Amino acid sequence: MQGLILQLTRGGFLVLLWLFVFAVLRVLRTDLYAASGLRVTLPSSGRRSASRPPARGTKVARQLVVTHGALAGTRITLGTQAVLLGRADDSTLVLTDDYASTRHARISPRGSDWYVEDLGSTNGTYLDRDKVTSPVKVPLGTPVRVGKTTVELRP
Repeated sequence: MQGLILQLTRGGFLVLLWLFVFAVLRVLRTDLYAASGLRVTLPSSGRRSASRPPARGTKVARQLVVTHGALAGTRITLGTQAVLLGRADDSTLVLTDDYASTRHARISPRGSDWYVEDLGSTNGTYLDRDKVTSPVKVPLGTPVRVGKTTVELRP
């Protein structure tokens, strides 16, 4: 009876070990083969909102500022191109954060507004305290957290 319990314990431990190995391989594969970040998004209405100038008196995001993390104080001037956040060398903001994925998130313009989108990251992207599951509008001064790094849009 004692030998049977020992063998079942060994077998259970071996199964748990293999489940852990498969979980690690799945995360590595997700990071290595992440989406390239080249998606085209069109405005939902038939009008071209990108050509419409912002209303008078409204503030428009001009900079992306890193407020917390290893790159705190870094400023990126925003243009018409999306900003890719992640550990990949071709990212706009290359993060040295262990909690960030290779291609973690994208902040892209739609007209005069900016939207954040999670690119299938392992640890998720957060707008203020809410997890981002689909493209979400980013108000000025609202923190966007990617791993241990926090960024904000500033006028």
